[in-house]
Amino acid sequence: MESPTDTLVDTYLRALSASDVDLAVSLFTPDGVVDSPLYGELPAREFYPALFADTAESVLTLRTTLLSDDGATIAFWFDFGWILADGTPAPFTVVDVAELEHGLISRLHIVYDTHPIRDAWARQHGSGTTPPVA
Repeated sequence: MESPTDTLVDTYLRALSASDVDLAVSLFTPDGVVDSPLYGELPAREFYPALFADTAESVLTLRTTLLSDDGATIAFWFDFGWILADGTPAPFTVVDVAELEHGLISRLHIVYDTHPIRDAWARQHGSGTTPPVA
């Protein structure tokens, strides 16, 4: 039998794969926030439309899920085979750390190295290459 946190992760990955804004946002509290290395901190209801507008395709492969002892935090490590809207491949491995309230995500911290994909993402947004981080 699948646990509620397994269901949450499975549903979240399904929403990302399908670029389904409504399904993704339904997993968050009404004031849920996403903290992303590329997009910054945004309400979930703003983050997912922006992400999916930049996405032609997503192929996701779950590696593992970790749950805190108190059940208030879940981390899921997965491979994100991201194809940008302009067709540029931008794959990365990511850990999402979700803070939970009553079974919903109140804050999602997305953790990955943006270096390999940042220039492609910046070009898609018309800003050329990004300056090196000091």
